[in-house]
Amino acid sequence: MTAQAGAARPARPRHWRKPPLIPNPALRWGLIVAVLAYLVWGIGDLEFDLERIARGIPRAFDMLGQMVPPDFARWELLLDGLVESLQMAIVATAAGAVVSIPIGLGAAANVAPAPVYWLSRGYIGLSRTFPEVLIAIFFVKAFGFGAFAGVLTLFIASTGFVGKLLAEEIEAMDPGQVEAVRATGAGPVHVLLFGILPQVMPRFIGLCIYRLDINLRESTILGIVGAGGVGAVLYNSFSRYEYDFSAAILLSIIAVVLVAEWASGVARARIT
Repeated sequence: MTAQAGAARPARPRHWRKPPLIPNPALRWGLIVAVLAYLVWGIGDLEFDLERIARGIPRAFDMLGQMVPPDFARWELLLDGLVESLQMAIVATAAGAVVSIPIGLGAAANVAPAPVYWLSRGYIGLSRTFPEVLIAIFFVKAFGFGAFAGVLTLFIASTGFVGKLLAEEIEAMDPGQVEAVRATGAGPVHVLLFGILPQVMPRFIGLCIYRLDINLRESTILGIVGAGGVGAVLYNSFSRYEYDFSAAILLSIIAVVLVAEWASGVARARIT
């Protein structure tokens, strides 16, 4: 009778709540208050000038009005800038992909000895510390204006980016295939060619395609600091208040980036 009553009794609802990230309520709320106080202080310290913002809004609409319709009359100058940006991106990506292979191997803890590992990791950390614009300013000052400074900038950024992600892929690979190749008496070169590269090559190719997409976008920005590409043409058009030509350049950049995005997506889909 008792068993039947227990079986008929409906089960008590169980409520589960996700545990908080910080279990201590005092510490949790203290951090929330501290973050909010810092945001309030930061916004106040920036000293936003509402009157200046109000004056800038009509000027922004006036500039947008002067951009319509876009002026493609100087299409040869625009095409030269776009071609130069594309050349910068392709050359920097190709050279960076080649150099990033030894860097990625050296930065993988399961492959490289400790001195090589720390040297490669140091280079990756240093190359990823500074944004591309700052590196471009340094090279422009060192080598002068032009595409060479932009190619060097994108090259360093590519080696740091691809090298870091390639090293992580090597560290996460299956060690069984590498040990199997070593068990046959193969040397380091054959272990690399038949034990490591087959596992990471699809990922490496995808990283190179993705980096090419990034370099194409960055090449349009580096021209603003004098590192070549269509960004220099865009900067000059804004400096001369030729907003209709600036609109044509912006539309062309958007079109090129969209085509590159589509092409890189198709290529990555075929690889994976």
